[in-house]
Amino acid sequence: MKIVILDGYTANPGDLSWKPLEQLGSLTVYERTAPADTVARAKDAEIILTNKVIIGKEEMAQLPLLKYIGVLATGYNVVDMEEAHRRGITVTNVPAYSTDSVAQVVFAHLLNVTHRPDHYAIQNREGKWTHCGDFSYSDTRLIELAGKTMGIVGLGNIGQRVAAIALAFGMKVAAVSSKPADKLPAGIRKVSKEELLRESDVISLHCPLTPDTREFINASTLRLVKPTAILINTGRGPLINEQAVADALNEGRLYAYCADVLCQEAPAADNPLLACENAFTTPHFAWASYEARTRLLDIAIGNVRSFINGEPRNVV
Repeated sequence: MKIVILDGYTANPGDLSWKPLEQLGSLTVYERTAPADTVARAKDAEIILTNKVIIGKEEMAQLPLLKYIGVLATGYNVVDMEEAHRRGITVTNVPAYSTDSVAQVVFAHLLNVTHRPDHYAIQNREGKWTHCGDFSYSDTRLIELAGKTMGIVGLGNIGQRVAAIALAFGMKVAAVSSKPADKLPAGIRKVSKEELLRESDVISLHCPLTPDTREFINASTLRLVKPTAILINTGRGPLINEQAVADALNEGRLYAYCADVLCQEAPAADNPLLACENAFTTPHFAWASYEARTRLLDIAIGNVRSFINGEPRNVV
């Protein structure tokens, strides 16, 4: 059985091993694949693994041997699911492998905004503290989290973990969720979208990207947000309108924006957020801790093994 990995580099830049897959079939690994090369590289494959390479209707039509697509991620929007189902192609994903890693990055961003440790470490190396004349030095607003309200949009695995950490910091937690109020974990108050936007000191986005959630944060909804609020997006770039957020930051209507995802990745040089002083963007790495990637590969390889054994798991 021929197995092709179309874009293996981000999941495994060389510190992990694909060897268990070699025991399941003839394996070819490409670090990256351009759209124009997808069909040529996968033409003889019965099993494809992809992270961000799109396998759509056009590609499937030219891959008659294809039986299985394994997505090296939780989201599977890179696959035309309707066409895959029509052709009897099994599609699997890797759920819940990066929960702890992503939740950790949410608070890395939040703590960076509230106390700016990197900013002060750099200033100390430049001698600011040495020459300030006082035992203590600061030139930014320092913010305590205890007692503040964390508004969470989406209470899946990551949203719930972020809520638990927020509660441990002494924060109050409100959430927009499809779950009934009496089914929410202890300490979480269910609110409407408008209540969350008005009341939250920190807003963290963890909902899937759907037609209803696309640009959840836009020029209109930003009018409801406190000017002191911190907005965090580790979900999907298009959950926000980037120009509207940049305008709010530049006009002092939003205190800070922290994002690990953007609408275009890698970003265009003229992305409006890149020039905003209080926009803090990281390069979509929240999922990519060594531990999370180890889980990702273990689950993805297990998915392939289960499919070959006739007992597919994590099917979407």
